[in-house]
Amino acid sequence: MTDTTSTRADAQRRRVLAASVEIFGRQGYRATSMNEIAAGVGLSKPTLYHYFRNKEELLVRIYSDVLDESLRMARETIDAAATPFDGLRDLLVFRVVYTCENRELLKICFEEEDELGPDLAEELLVRRRAFEDLFTATLEQHLAGHPDLHLAMTPKVFVNMCLGAVNWTYKWYRPSGPRTPAELGREMADALLAVITPESGTGASAPA
Repeated sequence: MTDTTSTRADAQRRRVLAASVEIFGRQGYRATSMNEIAAGVGLSKPTLYHYFRNKEELLVRIYSDVLDESLRMARETIDAAATPFDGLRDLLVFRVVYTCENRELLKICFEEEDELGPDLAEELLVRRRAFEDLFTATLEQHLAGHPDLHLAMTPKVFVNMCLGAVNWTYKWYRPSGPRTPAELGREMADALLAVITPESGTGASAPA
């Protein structure tokens, strides 16, 4: 396969994935047929099968792309932060922005997980834990540098609480509202991290 052919095939797969996200989000995974996806992207059904074997492969690809992008951006966010606390705050802001700007995509990821087979679900769970582990490691690094701070829960529970709060924005955020995703992200991050915010002058950046 030539580079040009490969590029065209990749572009076609992206079109198929975009159509799948739109249709899955509108009517649900189980109610969607491959015929509808083919029609949505302007392909014949046999041609669609050239790119994806079945609906499950499409769903797995959607999950994989979201997890890969989330982990990549999380690592870049943490690496760019001046302090572990800044990394935690920036990571929460990023997650709110990403969720608000990709509500249809996140709706599929959060609501269609039961449609995955056990083996596939476990594989994706391992990759999702890598994101959570990065958050937890950064939190533990921050706490280690501030022994005066004490959580009323384990770091893992705190991380799950924070991620649960920001991920749920896909349900209620409205673009027509008074706040941009970034503004909302900063407000939520400040509220969630208030219990572990160091005193002024201890190395954390002041809220923007």
